[in-house]
Amino acid sequence: MEKSKYSDAISKYIQSLELPNVSLDHGGGVATASTSSVDRIRSKGYDVFISFRGSDTRNTFVDHLYSHLIRKGISTFKDDKELQKGESISPQLLQAIQHSRVSIVVFSKDYASSTWCLDEMAAIADCRAELKQIVFPVFYDVDPSH
Repeated sequence: MEKSKYSDAISKYIQSLELPNVSLDHGGGVATASTSSVDRIRSKGYDVFISFRGSDTRNTFVDHLYSHLIRKGISTFKDDKELQKGESISPQLLQAIQHSRVSIVVFSKDYASSTWCLDEMAAIADCRAELKQIVFPVFYDVDPSH
């Protein structure tokens, strides 16, 4: 599927979701789901968080996907910082993951070789398990069967 058709399919699906209003209640260090107002969620979070390996996809697929989602009015977080090897995931990035309704994980050739990407993936997996966050895997130029 060409990039624009794929991006359009993702944005149409996200727009069609009746996503629950979820925020984090950090009681005792454990994230739990609790309902809150739509305004509170929108002021703190995003509709979509995109996890990707920058060197593989930043200037290609991810830029295209991000631009398309923004044009469709979907609030989207894309980390544009070039991260140094050994840096730990920032609290702001963790908060962006936790306060997003949907995560899109773009698996590419070198995604798994980045400890930063793996930390993001672990945080996304926690949000999926604990908050029922919706996660879309995208396999970019890789065979998912390997």
